[in-house]
Amino acid sequence: MKFLNFLLLFIFATSFAQKGFEITDSKKALIPFQLINNLILIPVNINGVNLSFLLDSGVKETILFSLDDKEINFKETEKVKFSGLGESFEIEGLSSENNIVKIGKNYEDLKHMIYIILDESINFSSHVGVPVNGIIGYNFFMNHAIEINYQSKYITVFNTEKDAEKRSRRSREFPITIEKNKPYIIADVEMTSQKVPSKMLIDLGNSDALWLFPKLIENFEYNRPNIDDYLGRGFNGDVFGKRSRIHRLYLDEFVFEKPLTAMPDEYSIQNLKLVPNRKGSIGNEILRRFTVIFDYPNNRLFLKKNRSFNDPFLFNSSGLDVQHDGMEWEKDVVTIETKRTNTDIEGTPVYNAVSAFHYNFILKPKFSVAGCRKDSPCYIAGIRKNDKFISINRKKVGDLTLQKINNLFKSEDGTKISIQIERNNEIKNFVITLVDPIPYQDEN
Repeated sequence: MKFLNFLLLFIFATSFAQKGFEITDSKKALIPFQLINNLILIPVNINGVNLSFLLDSGVKETILFSLDDKEINFKETEKVKFSGLGESFEIEGLSSENNIVKIGKNYEDLKHMIYIILDESINFSSHVGVPVNGIIGYNFFMNHAIEINYQSKYITVFNTEKDAEKRSRRSREFPITIEKNKPYIIADVEMTSQKVPSKMLIDLGNSDALWLFPKLIENFEYNRPNIDDYLGRGFNGDVFGKRSRIHRLYLDEFVFEKPLTAMPDEYSIQNLKLVPNRKGSIGNEILRRFTVIFDYPNNRLFLKKNRSFNDPFLFNSSGLDVQHDGMEWEKDVVTIETKRTNTDIEGTPVYNAVSAFHYNFILKPKFSVAGCRKDSPCYIAGIRKNDKFISINRKKVGDLTLQKINNLFKSEDGTKISIQIERNNEIKNFVITLVDPIPYQDEN
């Protein structure tokens, strides 16, 4: 899996009007965030409990699906049903009104609606590598212009339109529409040689560059080469489809060469009620190349290039989908040099250095193979689903993060990676050679 995609749309039994978030005591709110595998994670406090949420412009509601053994007092709850990406139709949950939600020091909503997922098997944290308790969407954006600075890792919420205008002076302005509480933009998609204006969801919760829906595009033909792949997980199950590259994506003067493109199959989107004429999504692999200002109240988006703009679109060509399996205690041996005092025959002190060993027990992450794409380098080498990682390039995986592992698998073609795994209590060693299976090829 190239990374977990949270492209989620929900159908709720009922809907509620909300006032939304407000800045309480200054002209702006500053919110730090983590950017992990192209996903934005922000600190969210719900009814006095600190949690970590994915910021996702592709969802309307605030969704809670994990508490990490924490306890929150929810009031005014009732049962609801909703659906999202995946092959099954709907899952059950709860809605809860009038919650106190605070983000940062001074951005809060005192009457926030939260939807709670009851299915404990839904756990996105294992594919992110850090705790993820939920997703927050439209209500975060609805009242204010909001800047996301991917370089400084800070979000700025502006209290006045004047402050937002001042910050956006050197940015390119784009008109957007807010439909069903989600932002849409017109981009030009060039599969091979012809630019086609296409309505795209601006989706912060999608870690890929681009998603296209083949069934919604007239005379669609897959670019070659392409591969069948696991695209991610939605609340209703796994999402499958194809991956390839297109020739170019255009956002006015901003041009992206050979971006990676995911194309979910019709079964994965069959339960989604899409807005008219939508063709796909622009994800965070594109957005992270800018400083972005979302201005929902005025139907505008501002983009300013940052130093990541010309980064290549890299692909995890190992074929491995790695998941985080929690933490375990690992014994580290620490050498401690001490001094022992003796005396010679005349009573003069003599100091000798003595080496001793001390054992430290440290919590370190565990990782395993969630999937290995057929005919990929990992599959050809012999690695299989549920294998447990011991080391990568002779480095213990407990000293790595999921993001570092995934970045390693995006190295250039021909890179050899040694992997040691445990399978059925046996240690096995493999060497895989990275090869991009979907390089863009011009039509002849």
